[in-house]
Amino acid sequence: MATLILFVITLASPLIPMSVASAADSKNLIYDEANLLNEQEKSELNALANEYGAETQTDFVILTTNNTQNQDVQLLTEDFYDEHAFGYDKANGNAVILTMDMNNREVYLAGFYKAEDYLDNGRLQSIRSRITSELSSGDYKLAFEKYIKLSYKYMGYEPGVNPNNILFNGWFQLGVSVLIGGVVVGIMTYRSGGRVTVNRATYEDSNTSSVIDRQDRYIRTTVTKRKIEKNNNNGGGGGGGGGGTSRGGHSHSGSRGSF
Repeated sequence: MATLILFVITLASPLIPMSVASAADSKNLIYDEANLLNEQEKSELNALANEYGAETQTDFVILTTNNTQNQDVQLLTEDFYDEHAFGYDKANGNAVILTMDMNNREVYLAGFYKAEDYLDNGRLQSIRSRITSELSSGDYKLAFEKYIKLSYKYMGYEPGVNPNNILFNGWFQLGVSVLIGGVVVGIMTYRSGGRVTVNRATYEDSNTSSVIDRQDRYIRTTVTKRKIEKNNNNGGGGGGGGGGTSRGGHSHSGSRGSF
């Protein structure tokens, strides 16, 4: 029995340091100062942020605040980044931050360093517009999950590429493949019965055939003018915003709006 117990302990001992190390390596990336989430939700979001952060080498950070000092949400985000020195592998490095200002009902997204390039103003605005409905309805956990997953997804595309282009849609690519396959099969089936070589020219005498009559008739030309309205909508919840530079000297992309 003693030998068996010793054998079990020997097998299990390598697993204990690994689990402890894994927990120690996990960063706290969820700062729910406004108490919008319960402990389980915070734990799940933090695990998701750490998992995707390891793959992109970028910190995915969430800050919720009641903003009792009524500070501007962009300045608040910049100071938060400077003070906590977020960065996957170094202080003040690659990071993207979502800040929820519950006092003014505003949200701001900012991308620093690598995230500034891969999550530029346009991409952050797209992410913000896609989570605004959940933020407005109070489904904060779902909104934060979408923010992390969309940020991770968009960072998989090279800067300057529109990640929402229909050409990148899997269903669209599948549909095009099926269509091309159908056309190829149709052509092969049509040609499998032999090609028809007899046409009008086979029995036509070019020496005696001629055009009997030709007539062109001009009716009228119509020109219409229509005023094109300028679209000023910058995404869900209004707003738009942009990037800037923190007081610590760190440049970033950005998007802000109400919810």
